Amino acid sequence: MIHKYKSNKAYYQSTIALAGPVVVSQLGHTLVLAVDSIIVGHYAGTVSLAAVSLVHSVFMVVLVIGLGIAYGLTPLIAQENGKSNDKECAKLLSNSLWINMIVSILLFLAVYYGSVFAMYHVDQDPRVVETAKPYLLLLGISILPLMVFQAFKQFAEGLGFTKQAMNITIWGNVLNLILAVILVKGMFGIPPMGVKGIGIATLIDRVLMMIVMGGYVLRSRNFKAYIQHFSIRFIDVARSAKIVKIGVPVAMQYIFEIGAFAVAALMAGKIGAMEQAAHQTAITFVAMTYMMASGIASAATIKVGNSFGSQNHFRIQKFALVSYHLVIIFMLFFAVIFTLFNQYLPHIITNDPAVISLAAQLLIIAGVFQLFDGTQVVGLGTLRGLGDVKIPTFITFFAYWIIGLPVAYLLGIKLDIGVEGIWYGLTLGLLASSILLYFRSQYIIRNKVKNA
Repeated sequence: MIHKYKSNKAYYQSTIALAGPVVVSQLGHTLVLAVDSIIVGHYAGTVSLAAVSLVHSVFMVVLVIGLGIAYGLTPLIAQENGKSNDKECAKLLSNSLWINMIVSILLFLAVYYGSVFAMYHVDQDPRVVETAKPYLLLLGISILPLMVFQAFKQFAEGLGFTKQAMNITIWGNVLNLILAVILVKGMFGIPPMGVKGIGIATLIDRVLMMIVMGGYVLRSRNFKAYIQHFSIRFIDVARSAKIVKIGVPVAMQYIFEIGAFAVAALMAGKIGAMEQAAHQTAITFVAMTYMMASGIASAATIKVGNSFGSQNHFRIQKFALVSYHLVIIFMLFFAVIFTLFNQYLPHIITNDPAVISLAAQLLIIAGVFQLFDGTQVVGLGTLRGLGDVKIPTFITFFAYWIIGLPVAYLLGIKLDIGVEGIWYGLTLGLLASSILLYFRSQYIIRNKVKNA
């Protein structure tokens, strides 16, 4: 085992160096939502926390469509960079910006007209729905700056520059926390805004992050060789199609997974507001570890994609292997944390004793749950680097919607096990996804090596 580590040491170090900043940057999106939950849970009460849970469940389905399409840029940049094709990288960025802006407008319309309608027709507490509406609208407006930020971020990360996005995300979260506390609680002469204040803080944060990230990419000498070929006026149907061809299946993968969790939250809401708040409390912690694992998966995409572009099949195998090792170690560590501190962690989110008690039980399940979540997202990341997105999309649909959700509904609702039964179903879906994606990635890699 030690000999294997030493022989792969350079690959572990390279992947960790790339993944570390991506982990922080990926975690930033979830931390914004986590901070929202913490502030509302402490300052606005259980109904408001349930409203935040409802909005996050509905909004995340819309948001991940945009994030998935934006992500289509990264493997293409990594592959072209592996070929030392600077001009093509710049042209891909130009097209990605236009795609992201158009998609953000469409997604805002989906939030404004579709999500509000959906909330009224899924048997939710009317108090929760009315509390949720202004927050949902503000999050919808924030999609545009977030999507422009993502275009520059995915471009930089595809080239291996990950630290700047991390730094911007950290400072953005600090700003979001400060503004959210001021606006929700009501300080410095500002009246308490409740959940609406959370939305305003998030919108301001995302606008500033967009400006800073765009300025960094366009002005930094790190990208001078690329940006000299860049023009916002340049748009090409063929290049846009290449981005969308990868981005849409990735978006569908996100939809199938996040959508499954959204439906699970609605199932919990059907049981009761307390159960929905407990689900939100526990899923906040799981989402943070997932986004960290997603950072490792992004590093796998970049490293595998770059190796694929340069036709270095040995490196493809190595980077895929060490990414799996890293995510397993990482998720086992947090499984222990969730198990040992399950009675204490919910206090970070809420003061309600009933919510804390139920969330503590869910965190025990999360210990197993997130191990499969981490391995399946690394499988997806490896396959994206190889340009394989269609079959993985089908796998995620099958695992979550044919296996996971039906079992969750059966156990949680029909057999009246409660929200724990819903989580058992989700765990089974993640297990299926993890196994199928692992075998798919091994099959594709073996074929690439054999053909070479």
